[in-house]
Amino acid sequence: MRRIAAWLAVLAAALFAVPALADGTAAQQSEMAAAVAEVTAAVQAGPQKIAIAGQARLDLPAGYGFVPAGPAGKLLKAMGNRPGDDLAGLILPAGDGDNWFMVVRYVASGYIKDDDARDWKADELLTSMREGTEQGNAERRQRGLPEIEVVGWVEAPRYEAASHRLVWSVSSRAKGSPAATDDGINYNTLALGREGYVSMNLVTGLKEVEAQKPIARSLLAALEFDDGKRYADFNSSTDKVAEYGLAALVAGVAAKKLGFFALAAAFLAKFAKIIGIAVIAGGAGLLKLFRRNKGEAADTDRA
Repeated sequence: MRRIAAWLAVLAAALFAVPALADGTAAQQSEMAAAVAEVTAAVQAGPQKIAIAGQARLDLPAGYGFVPAGPAGKLLKAMGNRPGDDLAGLILPAGDGDNWFMVVRYVASGYIKDDDARDWKADELLTSMREGTEQGNAERRQRGLPEIEVVGWVEAPRYEAASHRLVWSVSSRAKGSPAATDDGINYNTLALGREGYVSMNLVTGLKEVEAQKPIARSLLAALEFDDGKRYADFNSSTDKVAEYGLAALVAGVAAKKLGFFALAAAFLAKFAKIIGIAVIAGGAGLLKLFRRNKGEAADTDRA
């Protein structure tokens, strides 16, 4: 748990290094500090089984932490994001030098037909994502947050019909940034169920994504739907069918969720630079605060 607290302290320090937050109001900075402290108090260290929205269970391995929806939503909101009602929680790393986090959601879409997965049109999907991101930029402008833009595919959509799991990834960055800027990555993994789907979206940087793809895939593999909630349990005579298929899921719904990571490109560049520095004015202070809040529990649980 101590490593996770340290990770959160570094995250907060990195976020405060982003101009939109560093130059923000005292209230914004106070919101961030309070959110990080609440997350630190609520994080559940693996190994343990985590229930996801009454639909599935995540066999969380050792070396990771899970943050329930309530405190997770407060942290994401403080970062300038829109958590939404479908947020199930966050997965955090506990390893030294890790600079990623994963957003877990359950979307009660109904049963999603997967027969259009044979006919992906990657260019059309990417165009739709860009259009959706531009729509999200209007809200970010109103909130004084950086606008973002979609750069391109890191991994075109790939669906595994046998396991009903989908993976895809696009890179994004602060709008107008030079081409050499470190891009933020939203590496999406998704599992279909009988009544909806669980998405597990890893936020990282372009330089790190190849090394972290196995992490995202292993966490997806650790997710299983409960009995009666699996994709194969679908009953065509009684169950709701989603109004869209997989292609529309990627192109439409994903475009909206991409805007959710408004500060990904900005803070990850700062995050990578701050990781490993032992004494940071803001981070060190927050870390002391976290350790006081956790008390003896932080000393005995070192996951």
